[in-house]
Amino acid sequence: MDVQQEVLDAEKRIRPHIRETYVESCAFLQEGDDTEVTLKLENLQHTGSFKVRGALNKILSLTEGERARGVVTASTGNHGAAVAYALGQLGSSGVVFVPPSIPDGKRRRIEQLGAEVRVVGDDPVDAEGHARRHAVEHGLPYVSPYNDPKVLGGQGTVGVELHRQLEQFDAVFVALGGGGLISGIAGYLKAVRPGVEIIACSPENSRVMMESVKAGRILELPSLPTLSEGTAGGVEAGTITLETCRELVDDYVSVTEEEIAAELVRFIRSRSMLIEGAAAVALASYRKLQDRFRGRHAVIVLCGGNIDPETLLRVFQERA
Repeated sequence: MDVQQEVLDAEKRIRPHIRETYVESCAFLQEGDDTEVTLKLENLQHTGSFKVRGALNKILSLTEGERARGVVTASTGNHGAAVAYALGQLGSSGVVFVPPSIPDGKRRRIEQLGAEVRVVGDDPVDAEGHARRHAVEHGLPYVSPYNDPKVLGGQGTVGVELHRQLEQFDAVFVALGGGGLISGIAGYLKAVRPGVEIIACSPENSRVMMESVKAGRILELPSLPTLSEGTAGGVEAGTITLETCRELVDDYVSVTEEEIAAELVRFIRSRSMLIEGAAAVALASYRKLQDRFRGRHAVIVLCGGNIDPETLLRVFQERA
């Protein structure tokens, strides 16, 4: 797969439909005049997440007839909302399969955007299996959260924007779930800026892709509850993102639930802006490695801002 070409094709296809999200300096993570930290604010993207990029690219690549029949997907929340939003923009419909662990707020958001929600299985990968079977049985297009070149290409347009917005940077920190976002960003940036480091960031409670990369195959591993529900759970067997992660990601770091919560609270208090747990994973991962990046310029992708209000209240009360 030519990731760079997939990203360039996606850039042309989805540019009229998405926001070029801001980049901003992050003073509270910078130490010393020669260190620079920049935030890529995908929490301000349509639907509050980068996911709309991949969803739009996939759905726009379908024929009008395919879109008219409706699509099927699986999600832990953000991808489902992105698919529902894209379908609404294009006048189509869809069914979103979700695991029981999905926060109520994210489930309601998908429904409000016009898609049907079906709760199935025990884990995100179970929902993916149900969704794929439903798509086959009913002859409908399936929109994977990450295991699709068009979805991966759409997510990679984050890298196109970074290349356009910033003259120089040394590393990009990206939350790692199924690997679509980091694969797309890495595939594009490694082609246009070969020296950039790509750092994958995971919660310690759900390290499925990280451990799978080490093993060279997708593993079936349990996941504990995590504030980073957007990156949690199993990964579909045979996903194209395993090889792209193995080839293109330079380093992997995992962070504890306490580290995620601390960054979540610190960021919201300092910026008066909402982020979700997966975005806090990238912030916490940078803080864990920040000594290594003194005197350099790092970019942290804030992948989403859709945090459940009850979760946010609990995290703040615990740190009052």
